[in-house]
Amino acid sequence: MRTMTRKEAVDAMRAKLLEVCDDEHSICEIAAQRNIFCHGFAQWTFGELKKRYPTIVRSRPAITPQELLDYANRWQLCRQTVRDSKIACDLQLDEGALRTCRGWDEWPNADLARFYRELFGEEVELVGSETR
Repeated sequence: MRTMTRKEAVDAMRAKLLEVCDDEHSICEIAAQRNIFCHGFAQWTFGELKKRYPTIVRSRPAITPQELLDYANRWQLCRQTVRDSKIACDLQLDEGALRTCRGWDEWPNADLARFYRELFGEEVELVGSETR
């Protein structure tokens, strides 16, 4: 089993995940649809998702789950544009009050190593701090 730093693993996963994202599909949406990585929006129930996107819900009290997913995806893409970030995982690290997750810091090394294995088919052991 190869040992690598958390930063090396995150850099490799970022590059791999960027291959499947585009201007209309955030990694949160892609991860949910493809059942990869953190599972994006699919990791939360509708109620949990509503708590993570209160501004959207406040302006649309009768929102459906599918509508919320669509708006949440657009929210991530807009925030990426505003903050000049290519992937929501990086963006979320610095979003403060607008944060919907903790980005890469959401996951301990063991989980990131599992995500790495799922993306690359290689077992790795991650070393280094579990947050920035």
